[in-house]
Amino acid sequence: MTDPSVAEEAVVGFNYSAAAELFPTPNWKSRRQQYRRFAHAADAIRFAIEELQPEFLLGAYLEVDEERYDGQGIRRLYESMDYPLVRLRTP
Repeated sequence: MTDPSVAEEAVVGFNYSAAAELFPTPNWKSRRQQYRRFAHAADAIRFAIEELQPEFLLGAYLEVDEERYDGQGIRRLYESMDYPLVRLRTP
């Protein structure tokens, strides 16, 4: 279970409305890197947590406003009380 104070510390001032780029761990069987650009960081975060296979989140990173967030950072953003979308998975 994630400590709420640690989760909130990592996301203070995060802009969920900013454009975002998601770089999942590439599938070794595929030559495509599976890079995706999103109009809103919240959508990228939801995609990463709810739709990516867990092994692709391990080495993934999200870039928003020239800041990078690794797989754990993406999860903290999803679990944050400030996350604006309805979660399919409970933190």
